[in-house]
Amino acid sequence: MEAYEAIMTRRSIREYTAQPVPDDTIKELLAAAMNAPSASNQQPWQFVVVTERKQLDALTTVLPHGQMLKRAPLAIAVCGDTQLQGEEYWVQDCSAATQNLLLAAHAKGLGAVWLGVYPRSERVAEVSKTLNLPAHVRPLCVVSIGYPLEPQLPVRRYNEARIHYNRW
Repeated sequence: MEAYEAIMTRRSIREYTAQPVPDDTIKELLAAAMNAPSASNQQPWQFVVVTERKQLDALTTVLPHGQMLKRAPLAIAVCGDTQLQGEEYWVQDCSAATQNLLLAAHAKGLGAVWLGVYPRSERVAEVSKTLNLPAHVRPLCVVSIGYPLEPQLPVRRYNEARIHYNRW
């Protein structure tokens, strides 16, 4: 799949088949995530790959919109390591990694959805506890991943009213 096509056709997918995601595919998704740009090339990301049903169900209970994790065979928590980047740009860097992860999943025929954690302090605390994260590692989001139960049609969001040239 070409990059532009992947960007224009990716959708949030919340319903999955029971088919597990192969380990080599998970590794490819993580490689794509780690190829994201980062401030001063600090690469502050850490990833927690969740495939155990008990852990997926536990995340469902701490993420208010995470019901799809009950059906997902895989979730990846994208986290920022403040020992690698400090408090300055880990959010932007990990957001870029998350977008790469989402696009790579789509290109591989998988469906995925970004479940926001940071900056909601109660979600950060609960996800950190559930995943046993060290204090210097902050969860940005959890990405639910699986083979789509049904395809989603692309949506066009281009809006001329949001474009300004040279000044407002």
